[in-house]
Amino acid sequence: MAKSLKKTTAANTASNTMGQFTEKLGAIASTLSEQPSAKQVMESAQQIWLAGLGAFSKAQNEGRKVFDTLVKRGEKIEQHTRTVAEATIETAKEQASKTIGMATGKFDKLEQVFEDRVHKSLNRLGVLTSKDVEALSGQVAELSEAVRALLAQEKRPAVAKKPVAKKPAATKPAARKTVAKKPVAKKPAAKKVVRRA
Repeated sequence: MAKSLKKTTAANTASNTMGQFTEKLGAIASTLSEQPSAKQVMESAQQIWLAGLGAFSKAQNEGRKVFDTLVKRGEKIEQHTRTVAEATIETAKEQASKTIGMATGKFDKLEQVFEDRVHKSLNRLGVLTSKDVEALSGQVAELSEAVRALLAQEKRPAVAKKPVAKKPAATKPAARKTVAKKPVAKKPAAKKVVRRA
């Protein structure tokens, strides 16, 4: 039995080896049949060459059309881009104006607060403001005018009043402000004429 087992194993090994060899030969044969022949390679190269010539011819014929189409598309894109850019610039300008306006308003408010504080401090120290000085200047001007009027009245000499026949009392118009009168030139006193009878 051991001998027959050895023969079977040897036969199996030989048939396995033979099967593997056959398989390898089949694989090599199939790859050789799949590989292109020189004729097939030449035909393929010819087709590739013709396809290239056809593409070149089509590009020459339709190239100008394609170029013009691309230019038109480019112009549209450029116009759209400009519109968007201008809108963005306008938005930025508006935002800058708003920011400047807000800053100016805050600056004016700060300036007013500063002026109020300085004014209060000066008042506490007794320093007059320009408005106070203007009001006082007006009062001084009024007082100067009144003093001139009084001085003008004092300079007038006391004129001896003659008894004059009384006239009926006339109604006086409403009281007027005293206005400085110009001094009146004195007339020489009239000479008394003595009459003899």
